[in-house]
Amino acid sequence: MKRQPVRRKPAAGVDDATIVKTRERRSEPFDFNRDGLLWLVFPAMLVLMAMEVLLSGRDLTQSFLVLEREVQAIVETARHPLLVWVQRWVSLMLLAVTLERIVSHFLRRKPVPAPMLTWTFLFFWLTTVAAPAVFGSHPSLSHEYLYPLLLGLACTLAGPRDRERIFAVTRDALFVYLLASAALIPVWPSLVLDTSYTQGLLPGVPRFGGLATHPVLLGMLAQTALVILWARPCRSRWLNVACWALGLGALFLAQSKTAWLCFLLSGACLLLVRRAPEAVQRAGDPRRNSFGVGLCLAVIAAVLALLVAVLVFDLPTLVSDFFDTREGAQLATLTGRDRIWVVALEEWARQPVFGYGLTLWDADFRESIGMANATHGHNQMIDTLARSGTVGAVGLVLYALVLTVMAFRYARATGGLSLALYVSHALLSISEVPLILIDYGSHVMTHFLLIVAVASGAAARIPTRVVPAQPIEPTLRTAP
Repeated sequence: MKRQPVRRKPAAGVDDATIVKTRERRSEPFDFNRDGLLWLVFPAMLVLMAMEVLLSGRDLTQSFLVLEREVQAIVETARHPLLVWVQRWVSLMLLAVTLERIVSHFLRRKPVPAPMLTWTFLFFWLTTVAAPAVFGSHPSLSHEYLYPLLLGLACTLAGPRDRERIFAVTRDALFVYLLASAALIPVWPSLVLDTSYTQGLLPGVPRFGGLATHPVLLGMLAQTALVILWARPCRSRWLNVACWALGLGALFLAQSKTAWLCFLLSGACLLLVRRAPEAVQRAGDPRRNSFGVGLCLAVIAAVLALLVAVLVFDLPTLVSDFFDTREGAQLATLTGRDRIWVVALEEWARQPVFGYGLTLWDADFRESIGMANATHGHNQMIDTLARSGTVGAVGLVLYALVLTVMAFRYARATGGLSLALYVSHALLSISEVPLILIDYGSHVMTHFLLIVAVASGAAARIPTRVVPAQPIEPTLRTAP
């Protein structure tokens, strides 16, 4: 007797077309969904910062200016040996992970998701890091300048699956980090709480610094965690509630007005991207005219409230009186940052082409100007002008324009993440330097997350090349 070939029945609900498509997907040569280890870099940044704070033995009950004079000197001159070795291993891991991603991407002949983003990022690094490091009035070369370059280039090659993995891991790492910071309040309160802080809008409430180098940075990390949680919630409902409570508590106690405003605007962007198309459709649907009527009533109420505030309560006078107060003066000058801007612009006037160099705002420079707390220019454009001159400013403007266009273009493809992260960066650039590329760490983590979001949004729109399915020969042949 002849042996009949064995035929396996497909699983229930799986037809022949599905089987063919599955075989075709397995043979795709251009697949942006390849898993990598790029996601390891982001929690490693948080580990380094947490260890730096823990090993510094700081005391936040002192005034923060005194803290920066003491702790910054310790960090720059005599770092803990354990932290030095951990950072070396993290740097080696970053090199291995990013080089593997870049080399394997091009060896497999994958197309670049967003060539304009990749080339402008490279140009931004060349003009703001390489050029002032060599041609600035105070040149300096360091291997640390290469880490942000490799990490940024690897992030520009991220695809949709990379984005989901990176954001999920970063979300979990951020909330573990916030939980560890909160757990130290009863154990080591002087490390994480500043009870002498008096410059906030909440007098008498301690300022929460957690395991961050500055409460402002903790506030920005908390708002980033909340934005990611909003866009990519956890599977457990109770875990979501706990994370929201933890994140909002950390954001509130950090008392960073910039972080509060960033969270509100980022949340508005998420709502706009996710709900606006449906709202417009409902407003134009005659069968759902109640929504349009409600929207018109809300606009009318807002206009009436504004008129009452101006005509009855004399809103301009109230605003003018507020800025005459101590709190208003701090808000108008961004807590004294205007003096740092003057120093930075003077340095740019002295070296207008390539700037002072990347060693601007180091310990020696801060001592020479008598501002121990001036660790950077407290404005992205002003800091870039002072460090990198006009050449760096050109690279910054070009890079910012590309990020702006792509963040809006791929907002729907990323579920609003690209736009939300971009808005927080744009606002933070007024008083901080979130786009600086002289090292890697949690202070620039959101910048690389923005690159991942934009690149993955572009990758999702690139059609994959499908190899025609080859006929499958039977594994059991009939005997003669």
